[in-house]
Amino acid sequence: MRWLRYSHQGQMGMGQLVGETIHVHQGSLFNHPQPTGETLLVSDVEILAPCQPTKVLALWNNFKTAAEKNGWSAPSEPLYFLKSPNSYSHHLQAVIRPTNDVGRVVYEAELGIVIGRRGRDIPLEEAAGYIFGYTCVNDVTAVELLRSDTSFEQWTRAKNFDGFTPFGPWIETDLDCTQSIVTAKVNGRERQNYPVSDMFFSPQELVAKLSRGMTLEPGDIISCGTSIGAMPWQNDAVVEVSIEGIGTLSNTMKASA
Repeated sequence: MRWLRYSHQGQMGMGQLVGETIHVHQGSLFNHPQPTGETLLVSDVEILAPCQPTKVLALWNNFKTAAEKNGWSAPSEPLYFLKSPNSYSHHLQAVIRPTNDVGRVVYEAELGIVIGRRGRDIPLEEAAGYIFGYTCVNDVTAVELLRSDTSFEQWTRAKNFDGFTPFGPWIETDLDCTQSIVTAKVNGRERQNYPVSDMFFSPQELVAKLSRGMTLEPGDIISCGTSIGAMPWQNDAVVEVSIEGIGTLSNTMKASA
């Protein structure tokens, strides 16, 4: 089942996507939304980011192949940082390069876990019940800022420029993501291709471990990290993040006006 948010004739709404038709619903996406009986063609709406997270928790060094290539040790716990709401952007929305000279900006194709229930200190055996579904994420990074000051690694600054977290185009609730492949294409040329099964920590483990002492809210996203192949994102290049069983998130990098 695919859920999305949209804008149509100046009004925002949500619905279930069946083929090319949106079955409009009302209420809360995470608390038994009710069908209105109205339908819309997906071609007639602007697709918005499918939820409004209070936070995105994004993983670093969560893939074995990337760790081996880069000489990183296997993490004993998930290593993560936060991405703020100002960084969120929609499917087909342009990502604007920061006006100041930040150096190389890199795309990263990632699987996003969408939380469906409020929870803290979630037991591993209950974690699957807190997962509403999955979406595609592009974790954009100004990589040269990360270690530009030797006294302080600037993860927040490098990851949180306006528009640096496109996600969508919808949430898929019926998916065994352990069998999925994540890809990134740049202007149609494949640059990333890796299996979700290569993660150090499964989605259930991530939900359980990241909820230790931190409350996860409905709509929050855990972005599972990326593997090899992430590269600089040039102006006017189209990056498509695709995940089997979900769909394709597409965005273009644009120079600031």
